[in-house]
Amino acid sequence: MDRDYRLFARIVDLGSLSAAGRELGLSPAAASKRLAALEASLGARLIHRTTRRLTTTEAGRVFHEDVRAILAAMEAAEARVAGRAEAPSGLLRIAAPTSFGRLHVAPRLPAFLERHPAVQVELLLDDGFTDLLAERVDVALRITATAQGSGLTARLLAPNRRVLCAAPAYLERHGTPASLRALAGHRLLAASNQTPWRLESVHARRTLDVESHVLTNSSEVVRELALAGVGIALRSTWDVGDELASGALRRILPDWQGASDVGIYAVHARAEPLPAALRSYLAHLTELYDPAPPWER
Repeated sequence: MDRDYRLFARIVDLGSLSAAGRELGLSPAAASKRLAALEASLGARLIHRTTRRLTTTEAGRVFHEDVRAILAAMEAAEARVAGRAEAPSGLLRIAAPTSFGRLHVAPRLPAFLERHPAVQVELLLDDGFTDLLAERVDVALRITATAQGSGLTARLLAPNRRVLCAAPAYLERHGTPASLRALAGHRLLAASNQTPWRLESVHARRTLDVESHVLTNSSEVVRELALAGVGIALRSTWDVGDELASGALRRILPDWQGASDVGIYAVHARAEPLPAALRSYLAHLTELYDPAPPWER
């Protein structure tokens, strides 16, 4: 049965029955027959197959998580018996938001790759929430306050401090708001997936509906518009810390900031033990963010 477990895991990992078969020395027909036998023995459909794509069923998704954990445990046990340590190697797929990935993930990959030369990295940048299992992503950097899906583990790396800010040119033309209520008379900027604004002070919390002066789904566009003096934005300090320090942006309403329950997380599928490459990358992230994130030092 271990052979069929491994075949099923590779089918899902590669997103292709024929590719998994080739890797294991099987013809497409033989791989399909063994998958069908596995599904029959379990009494459950594991994979939906069409001419264009392959997706796991809900039962298949859960089974894949368990199988990956089983296979990882077997490989680790074999390594221990053979007296060899498992060295990080192979492909590591990392997903991150576009701006954060460009500013804080990509620049820190060279040090990780230098330390682990047998690891190959694929970095996927997207402002949406990547489906880790469907996209076969090993770890996603997420900026969120929401609970993760079933079968996933989230490790808090750092808080995500967000502040209200605008360019000096905008404030000179439109004035500086003295209260949250005064924001209603100003041009506000927000990406379509980043509203409403949840704000808090020492004494209160407010939710502010925002109609962005420019409609966009890009957080990076919002940042550039704020720098160009188009309006007021709620931005993370990891994104605009240098601009605040240089005066290119000014913080407004400093008693208020974005909700403090939003954090920067490393999210990955549950498995015990974790693959060596993923375990090493998580250790790399922990080292980077301890005791404080780079932009707060």
